[in-house]
Amino acid sequence: MEPACRKDKPKLNSTPTRGDRAKQRSAQQEVKQRQRAEIYALNKVMTELEQQQFEAFCKQMQTQGE
Repeated sequence: MEPACRKDKPKLNSTPTRGDRAKQRSAQQEVKQRQRAEIYALNKVMTELEQQQFEAFCKQMQTQGE
């Protein structure tokens, strides 16, 4: 093998550094926190909607029973 052939292929540094890993970890934690907040907000909205529908159903059943 000739040393000139080896110089043609640049060495790729694909291993993330400590700072990059920390940034990735931090970004993943932020995504998880945002998703969790969205899930809690959606759960609250759905619970309120379910309660409204239940109350409407109860009123409808009362008016039909009278």
